[in-house]
Amino acid sequence: MSENQRVERRAGRVAISVTGKDAAHLLNDVLSGPVAAEPGPAQWWALLTPQGKILAEGLSAWHEGGFWLDIDPSVVDTFMKRMRLYTLRADVIFTECSQSHVVGWSEGPVADAVSDEDGRDKTLGHRIIAPADRAATWQDGDSYLARRIALGLSELGPDFAADTTFPHDIGMDLLGGVDFEKGCYVGQEVVSRMKHRGTARRRPVVVSGQALAAGAPVTAGEREAGTLGAVRDGKGVAILRLDRIADPQAATVGGAPASLALPHWASYFFGGSGGD
Repeated sequence: MSENQRVERRAGRVAISVTGKDAAHLLNDVLSGPVAAEPGPAQWWALLTPQGKILAEGLSAWHEGGFWLDIDPSVVDTFMKRMRLYTLRADVIFTECSQSHVVGWSEGPVADAVSDEDGRDKTLGHRIIAPADRAATWQDGDSYLARRIALGLSELGPDFAADTTFPHDIGMDLLGGVDFEKGCYVGQEVVSRMKHRGTARRRPVVVSGQALAAGAPVTAGEREAGTLGAVRDGKGVAILRLDRIADPQAATVGGAPASLALPHWASYFFGGSGGD
């Protein structure tokens, strides 16, 4: 690991520590993604409503007897309340670490920190979590934002609100955020049904154009296909209705011309459903 690796703060994420002998079992029971008490890349996960919509999402990785998760600040209270409800008598402790730890991003691994390769795509680098005093030398930057937009990856907070979006809508089923082999978890029936029936209609799309503005409507022809999420340097990510997009080069965002492109990992296509 490098001690001189540049680390950028991710102010839009809060670290959650999960410890206790029942931690892996509980997380597997309630989160959509794979959870293993062993070292490895950080895995994408979501906490869902019984109706299958995302309440929280982030990455999870195992380190020295516990798991480290990161989530959007807007859903910390909801997440912690749900976890206390699900914990009951299990030997699991959830600790919200916004005052003690900082979440960051780096190109490569970092010494003296919780450092994990992002399991969604190798070009996303590493998620870093460290005590606040060790993070004092971290820098501001948006390298991670630029990379996730280029990859067509959506996050709760900047790109969509809680309880509005299914895992399929943001490609979690294609990037390891849904474990279709494990048993039941909250919202599992809905997610499995969408996979087997191919009923996903919305999917992530990379948008390019001049003067893009987050929250602007994305229109294809005369039909609105969705809303633009995060934006940087003429590119943005949007969750769009694929069946409303006949010509991806003839879109508009807020009335201005724009073009649409599918992420490199996509198995879906314009003009059809968002099925596998």
